[in-house]
Amino acid sequence: MSEIAAESAGPRPRAGGFNGGVILKLAARELRGGVQGFMVFLLCLALGVAAIAGVGSLARGLSDGLQREGRAILGGDAAFSLMHREATPTERAVLEAKGRVSTVGSLRAMARTSAGDATLVELKAVDDAWPLVGAARFAPDRPLAELLGREDGVPGVAVDPALLARLNLKVGDRIELGTASFAIRATVEREPDQLSGGVGFGPRALISTEALRASGLLQPGSLVRWSYRVALDGDGGDAEVGRLITDVEHEAKDAGFEARSRLNAAPQLERNVNRFTQFLTIVGLAALVVGGVGVANAVNAFVDRKRETIAVLKSLGASGRTVFLIHLAQVAALGALGVALGLMAGAALPFAAARALESVTPLPLAMSVYPRELALAATYGALTALAFAVWPLGRAHDVPVAALFRDQVAPESRRPRAIYIAATALAALALCGLAVYAAYDRRIALTFVGASVAAFLALRLVAGGVMALAARLPRPKRLELRLALANIHRPGALTPSVVMSLGLGLALLVALTQIDASIRGQLSSELPQKAPAFFFLDIPSSEKDAFAALAKDKAPGAELNSVPMLRGSITALNGVAAEEAEVDPESRWALRGDRGVTFAEDPPEGSTVTEGAWWPRDYSGEPLISFDQRLANGLGLKVGDRVSVNVLGRTVTAKIANLRRIHWETMGINFFMVFSPNAFAGAPYMNLATVVFPDGSDDATELGLLRDLTRAFPSVTAIRVKDALTTVNEVVGNLALAVRAASGVTLVASVLVLAGALAAGRRRRTYEAVVLKTLGAARARLIGAMAAEYALLGLVTAAFGLVVGSLAAWGVTANIMRIGFAFDPLGAGGAALAALVVTVALGLIGTWRVLGEAPARHLRSL
Repeated sequence: MSEIAAESAGPRPRAGGFNGGVILKLAARELRGGVQGFMVFLLCLALGVAAIAGVGSLARGLSDGLQREGRAILGGDAAFSLMHREATPTERAVLEAKGRVSTVGSLRAMARTSAGDATLVELKAVDDAWPLVGAARFAPDRPLAELLGREDGVPGVAVDPALLARLNLKVGDRIELGTASFAIRATVEREPDQLSGGVGFGPRALISTEALRASGLLQPGSLVRWSYRVALDGDGGDAEVGRLITDVEHEAKDAGFEARSRLNAAPQLERNVNRFTQFLTIVGLAALVVGGVGVANAVNAFVDRKRETIAVLKSLGASGRTVFLIHLAQVAALGALGVALGLMAGAALPFAAARALESVTPLPLAMSVYPRELALAATYGALTALAFAVWPLGRAHDVPVAALFRDQVAPESRRPRAIYIAATALAALALCGLAVYAAYDRRIALTFVGASVAAFLALRLVAGGVMALAARLPRPKRLELRLALANIHRPGALTPSVVMSLGLGLALLVALTQIDASIRGQLSSELPQKAPAFFFLDIPSSEKDAFAALAKDKAPGAELNSVPMLRGSITALNGVAAEEAEVDPESRWALRGDRGVTFAEDPPEGSTVTEGAWWPRDYSGEPLISFDQRLANGLGLKVGDRVSVNVLGRTVTAKIANLRRIHWETMGINFFMVFSPNAFAGAPYMNLATVVFPDGSDDATELGLLRDLTRAFPSVTAIRVKDALTTVNEVVGNLALAVRAASGVTLVASVLVLAGALAAGRRRRTYEAVVLKTLGAARARLIGAMAAEYALLGLVTAAFGLVVGSLAAWGVTANIMRIGFAFDPLGAGGAALAALVVTVALGLIGTWRVLGEAPARHLRSL
């Protein structure tokens, strides 16, 4: 105190100005006393900044890795794909004139054992040139030609180790694919282009293209994708790769190639990474916003502790602005320390993640220190600290010396000057603007910003309402309850801090719990009751009746429905190329790659025509198409518009005759695009069939039917719905676990802020406890009063979190995911109970310390 007074008694700044050197020197002297009371401030900033920096750096590392390894992931500089058919000699000659070419065929098939067991596999057929880039690794390690070639007339297959476990096989055993028998010669340990094919439903099996052609799996209209990878001679630059794709599209314009370059080797993966990154960044922002409450609490407590110092400074002539700047410099220095700690943790996180994931994932993580991502996280942290610190610091500007001392017994509620309110608003707007500008999906970011503002206003209103209600309630006869109610609404009460601290984090946790429960409920209860037992693909039209007869014979109580099925890609909308069409970003997925199409004389079950009319039977005019209404709206289509679709290498342009609302929950066979039958007159096609057991079935019945049908029709592919749902459940479970772990950052920040809020009120609580103990209050009664206070506040916060979190989950499931909302009372109640326990426990820990203070020491200072 004497050092500050002496420093302040030195040269004074001229009126209206300030001496920056003196301000910084005074701020530095103050900081020598340590960072007592600012641990929550530092931890909250560091936690949020670390989350944002770590997630951003990890995503950038993956993105750079995909770019760096794009050539190996794609299997060349460019890939040209066709559905249903192989390239003609002329089309292949166009590709071979550009560089080295490798052919890969991909399809789903059934792998069967001699014992009759069968399972779905993702079959990949490669030629001798595969892989053009990178290297495959097998166990045992043998040349590819030996592994897949014929030995004693039997071709070889290399399989995923999961296939061996699923069918109880080992290397050396045999499996049947289609009508051919294959010897298992190795397991696949590394497949350089694995990511380019996306995630499959079954384990991988690798055979030669020659063996695939002899397997009986290739029939006219079979769902097989042929991909032709082209590697340029030398190290072709991006411009050369672009010219390659342009030239091929021009020279083989009628082929219907779907082209992809090494620059977007795994577009679906990259989109999913971007979306998940945005979610995790929003979680980090939520942690920062919650931590902002801790910043405000810490700064309020800081100003409260510095009342005597501020009084001395002002009594020696320091202006309000000088006092503000001195303390702002201290808070800024501590904020910089918190941001620096967060940046160090965030920069190290990707390296730790890369090491942890190295042995379990094929993701190409390019780990480095990324200045842009770290700078973005630092800016988030700085703006958060500024937005939440200026207001409480500014309140000390115009307070007279007498009022500062009088606050000890009569605290006043004051607003800072307009300039500080404006500075707070500008910092908050800058934080919101940055969150929207830097987002992958700005609509989601805007929703988050709006929800955060609404949540803060709601929490403030809840806190104010609780205080007003506590003030108006009748005074209970029991002293502990009377003291608890008084503590809730008195000046300087902890009510706003406690409600704000836990409310947002708890609401987020409840929302995630309810969304997870809704997804699981949809997958585990509703769908299995409505879903078919099997989907059968690639049923040749010539065998459709025989297939149906055998299914009816083996499962008399089953219902079988079948429809024609082809694959086609949308090439143009009203004459505008698909890649150039202006459509809703949420619907652009329909223009990427192939989609299932069918044709029918009657509207499919489970759909309702909402606009236009269905075509008459035996229609023979220009091709017509029925389109899903929701997708049509996203693509900007209406009745009468025209859509061009490439199917089997032929482009069909059809007029939209009607729009349908598809009721996917009925689990019937349905397609976004249904053509009039004359659109594909004479075209080869396969059939898709479903088998439903209306009265239910057991595993033995289903597996027996699967065994009989796949043995009789080896080229047909079966997808058992129970197995698919199990796989999806595992993915959803892992994703939910990751989401909960990430969202735990926000909850940790909430608990830290709550602890900080209770610590910030320790001085006032100590004063109150000393007075009450002096007046004869027993420790047990004081503990009971404070426990009741914290329990009431915890109940209010829990109720808010339950209501708001459940409403948010309902909005997401009903309006975004389009699934039924399932309230999980156990999960939501557990989260609310945890919030209540944490509130009471932290409050009582602080209370125990307060009640341990000796009254005499504090009474002497009054």
